[in-house]
Amino acid sequence: MADDFIDVTTDSEFFGLTTFANLPYVNCFKPDDSEAGKYDIAILGAPFDTSVTGRPGARFGPAGIRRGSQRIAPGDAWNIYTGENTFMSWAKIVDCGDVRMTFLDNRIALKQLEKAHEINPSHIPRIVVLGGDHTTTLAALRSTYDRFGAVSVIHFDSHLDTWDPKVLGGNLSTYAGVNHGTFLHIAHEEGLILNSSIHAAVRAPVMREKDDLSNDHRCGFSIITARDIDLIGSQGVIDALKKRVGDNKVYISLDIDSLDPAFAPATGTSEPGGWSTREMLTIIDGLKGLQVVGADVVEVAPVYDNPGETTVLAAAEIVQSLLTLMVQMPIDS
Repeated sequence: MADDFIDVTTDSEFFGLTTFANLPYVNCFKPDDSEAGKYDIAILGAPFDTSVTGRPGARFGPAGIRRGSQRIAPGDAWNIYTGENTFMSWAKIVDCGDVRMTFLDNRIALKQLEKAHEINPSHIPRIVVLGGDHTTTLAALRSTYDRFGAVSVIHFDSHLDTWDPKVLGGNLSTYAGVNHGTFLHIAHEEGLILNSSIHAAVRAPVMREKDDLSNDHRCGFSIITARDIDLIGSQGVIDALKKRVGDNKVYISLDIDSLDPAFAPATGTSEPGGWSTREMLTIIDGLKGLQVVGADVVEVAPVYDNPGETTVLAAAEIVQSLLTLMVQMPIDS
């Protein structure tokens, strides 16, 4: 083969900068960037894991999820189930890279993330966060409230995450009371979320026999357990989620531990008995028509993944499905 026919300029999803699904990179935090504000949905990495109660490692989650998405080529991403290509739609979707978050002081780190969520105040893009431990959702909900008001939360997780800080961490200090198990309690106390929120895939033990569940109800949540899918099926779960949030604007937060460890071993607090990747994708796709104004996939800790990178592949596919929900339902701010 003659050297004249060797092409080194052709694009490929397997080299160059690693962005989510090989999307364009835009420095969303630089006001004078010529591309700033010229997008509809922003991918934002939150490399933070110093508020976990289990295994650390989720600070590498954003890089892991992007690696799991490397096989996705936007021009070739036609969904065989929906017939749609999220990346070829009306919406311009970009990857803004990671927020610079210190690992030395959680209070400063979360303020850095909140500041990053203020990108382009004259233009209101929807944001999908790649986590990072689940505490990062608190900053996202504060940002969502500032942009869209209080929202209903669909929370896919094996844990409740509405623990009172006095019970989890707050007995040590106020600083310790803000963590990945208390952020939804704090969000309720701050008025960020509506009393029409719901957990799905819950199966972990509670810390107190009755008080944790009554506190969870007070925080505005109902519960779909992991085993409920065996009784009502995926469609039953979809129907329950839609009925609960109604016509409200919705924030979807997905802890990767909502999947069974067989499908997502790379997380900090694994709980056996979860949903499969296929079941989760079916349920998310079934939420078409909801007004999803923000979303995240969190608690991905790649160091615990297997050689086939099962977890990061699943997380990337879930992010793509969440983006599809946003594209299917344009939102007026």
